[in-house]
Amino acid sequence: MKSILILVLALFSFSIQAQDTVKEGDVLRIGKASGENYSHVDFPRLNTLVKRGSVASYKNVVGELAVVESVTKNKDNTVKITLKLKSGKKFFNYLNSVSADYDKAIASGELKQAAY
Repeated sequence: MKSILILVLALFSFSIQAQDTVKEGDVLRIGKASGENYSHVDFPRLNTLVKRGSVASYKNVVGELAVVESVTKNKDNTVKITLKLKSGKKFFNYLNSVSADYDKAIASGELKQAAY
């Protein structure tokens, strides 16, 4: 009886954990930076934006929808994702895609699940 209960609980916990994973094609909304700069989404620093002739601000990406292009799980169980803007535009008019640490970015609010 105990083994059946353990098996059911294990399957239940696995199904809950599987729902939290991200997959290619998922749409995420870009949130505000957790500090002055984004820590878990690999956006360029503000001084780099100025050197490229752009405005030194992240305001134009906040709230934008991004599609997950690829998902990579590292040996230390961190999930790295590559994002591309859903609109087809480039990030800051020069980056086709950016990478992010999925779990940390979600936890900090830098990325959010998009509600359609």
